[in-house]
Amino acid sequence: MTMTDPSTAAAHTAGAPGVSFPPGFAWGAATAAYQIEGAAAEDGRTPSIWDVFSHTPGKVLNGDTGDVAVDHYHRFREDVRLMADLGLTSYRFSLSWPRIQPTGRGPAVERGLDFYRALVDTLLEHGIAPVATLYHWDLPQDLEDAGGWPVRETAHRFAEYAALAARALGDRVPLWSTFNEPWCSAFLGYGSGVHAPGRTNPADALKAAHHLNLAHGLAVGTLRELLPATAQIAVSHNLHLVRPLTDSAEDREAARRIDAVGNRIWTGPLFNGGYPADLLADTAAIVDWDELVRPGDLAEIGRPIDLLGLNYYTPTVVSALHKDTESAEPTHNGGHGDSAHSPWPGAEDVRFHLANDDVTAMGWPIDATGLSESLIGMHRDFGLPLMVTENGAAYEDVVGPDGTIDDPERIRYLQLHLAAVADAIAAGADVRGYYLWSLLDNFEWAYGYSKRFGIVHVDYETQRRTPKSSARWYAEVIRRGGLG
Repeated sequence: MTMTDPSTAAAHTAGAPGVSFPPGFAWGAATAAYQIEGAAAEDGRTPSIWDVFSHTPGKVLNGDTGDVAVDHYHRFREDVRLMADLGLTSYRFSLSWPRIQPTGRGPAVERGLDFYRALVDTLLEHGIAPVATLYHWDLPQDLEDAGGWPVRETAHRFAEYAALAARALGDRVPLWSTFNEPWCSAFLGYGSGVHAPGRTNPADALKAAHHLNLAHGLAVGTLRELLPATAQIAVSHNLHLVRPLTDSAEDREAARRIDAVGNRIWTGPLFNGGYPADLLADTAAIVDWDELVRPGDLAEIGRPIDLLGLNYYTPTVVSALHKDTESAEPTHNGGHGDSAHSPWPGAEDVRFHLANDDVTAMGWPIDATGLSESLIGMHRDFGLPLMVTENGAAYEDVVGPDGTIDDPERIRYLQLHLAAVADAIAAGADVRGYYLWSLLDNFEWAYGYSKRFGIVHVDYETQRRTPKSSARWYAEVIRRGGLG
């Protein structure tokens, strides 16, 4: 997503209630396999990088792991009934690579595929369209031991895995996404080390980014060969809505650098035929791009897709290093977890700031104008149908004496952001759906079980599911087809 002028930040404010969404708009919720499934060692599944990372002391808060998570593997029918009760028309979930192909090589494990077959069939029985994401960060540990995403071979292994999934589920899943937030996989996993596999090498982070791009392109080619002609293919990016703190040349330069390694490292080869020249210049001392990018790679990466997904939570406000004010976060943070190592190779000296003081339990500022601005910019720059594939908020939910969970802060957050989606549609953006993050409270990566994003509360001791007031509110939005 091309960086936009900060003067446009307030141009599209959250629209007033009473707006309707287009016919056929997908009302959904999203989850990820490692965050909800559990059953970490059942039916042939072997460890992913997140299994190993979460079992490494000091990596995840309170030593939490996804071994059980919210036991969706055994409770998926109950969870689909919850979705149906809410009126969801679509459900975005991810496939666990090590559940389907435990070592990242060779034939599929049918018991693993059987779980997804049963999940998809149950969704369809309830009139809910399944949306499958091939990769939500759970690389088989065997492939990480062989080098992981910084190694080119991993991209080819991913294409083979995509073929296994497509052959098993392609007749029933109408929309496929290759990757969820590959920026996090590359730069939090191999740069700052706050995500699995926990490596901290800027060259490896950039190599991982290219191989994730290549894997996406190879998978698109594979899916096109194996899926029905009616199937659609997408990718979901957490494109950063980058705003300079001031209009100074220094702050604009800081924003350009973050836009390059946060956004255009993906959209350049995906839509514009190559990596942008300024990114290559910024990172030339870190990695040899001429050696990394081989003939034919850019053509693979640029294969046409049908939809582009956006995951949005908060804007990214940056300045040059000399703007070290009290409102500044640690230099390397940007809302992505604390580390002595930067997830921004080529932009290590950029300083990050809070957009405002109205924050969620994650410490992320609430600014819905960033969502409408992002969607409008993506429509302008890429001309593709769009979906909001993640948007939501964590809060300190409290179970009342009567067992209910009222979460008015989350309702406010969702109302603001759905209104922002409506604003983008009114401005001409072709937005086809909205997937709330998340359906269920779950394992929130390095934060363990300390952060709750769900509209359905989960008691982690009993696994009891209780819809929060936000779930009832969202169900009413879906029933009305808009904000009433």
